[in-house]
Amino acid sequence: MGDDFNFDAAPAAPTLSFGVEEPAAAEQAQEAPKPEAKDNGNVAMEAQLSPEELKQVEEFSKQIDISNSTGIMNYGVGTQKKLADFSEKAIDNVRTKDMGQVGDMITDLVTQLKNFDVAEDEKGIKALFKKGANKVEGLKVRYSKVETNVQTISNELEKHQVTLMKDVELLDRMYDLNLNYYKELTMYILAGKKKLEEERNTTLVELQKKAEASGLPEDAEKAKDFANKCDRFEKKIYDLELTRTIAMQTGPQIRMVQSSDTVMAEKIQSTIVNTIPLWKNQMVIAIGIEHATQAAQAEREVNDMTNKLLRKNADALKVATIESAKEAERGIVDIETLKHTNESLITTLDEVLKIQTEGKTKRREAEAELVQIESQLKDKLLEAAKQ
Repeated sequence: MGDDFNFDAAPAAPTLSFGVEEPAAAEQAQEAPKPEAKDNGNVAMEAQLSPEELKQVEEFSKQIDISNSTGIMNYGVGTQKKLADFSEKAIDNVRTKDMGQVGDMITDLVTQLKNFDVAEDEKGIKALFKKGANKVEGLKVRYSKVETNVQTISNELEKHQVTLMKDVELLDRMYDLNLNYYKELTMYILAGKKKLEEERNTTLVELQKKAEASGLPEDAEKAKDFANKCDRFEKKIYDLELTRTIAMQTGPQIRMVQSSDTVMAEKIQSTIVNTIPLWKNQMVIAIGIEHATQAAQAEREVNDMTNKLLRKNADALKVATIESAKEAERGIVDIETLKHTNESLITTLDEVLKIQTEGKTKRREAEAELVQIESQLKDKLLEAAKQ
């Protein structure tokens, strides 16, 4: 991969190569004895590969020449570079997408719909008949303005939805490509570990034994140099393991971005096929309800006024009827008046009789006193006449 890096290209099957220089096949033709291998995570990595890929690892490990410094330095570099180019292109692809405006547009759409208020303040039946028709017309005008804005936003959202769906497909290809690099790195690591373990258990042991047997400095130097080359190769394998970890982390990250794009695309679709049509339907219903509300209000006002008049007339009729009935049943002179007059007359007669009786009694008493006085006077005159 280089400047012609393309996500649209189908990922090839994982392949291993030395990149710069192929070691002589004749030098690696003889298969070294296989010592008992230690796990070191190899079993887990081997489980991720197919039998064909494991066979390729086995064959490739036989071609590795640890003594070839250039070959070891470039070991797996091709895949590392492809992964680096892949990451850079992926970043560029994400950098050119500004999905924040999609959220802003959806928010703006929701604001448009929320701010569209059907209700208007009206006071009394006069306001109802005066403003009713104008209110419906104003409602339709405001609806037309909001509908224009909503349609513009909807069109832009559809464009973003298409872009997001294309990105989802692209991320699928990116995921497959990253998985291919991950497998290639796994195969390089397995092949390198197999070769390294084999060389340390065979060639390095032989060189060390030869140096001990001969005691020559040059043999000891050869053993030391080969041990250093094994150490450098081990560091190279560790470097590939770090790169493999990056590839392993990239996979879930791609899926996370893909999931976010899918969710956003679904949200846009739901907005287009559900929210906007629902709002339009509710708008039609709102206008219909407004017509019905106006008619109901007018009918209610008329009924209230009629009922008020009927109640008022009924109350007045009740009072008039009762008063008329009372007056019709009432006599010329009230019985209470006759009773009062009769009682007064009786009292007066009682008083007169009492006075008359008292007068008679006093007259009798006076007559008796007069007789006594007259008798006393006669007696006194007789007495005086005798002297």
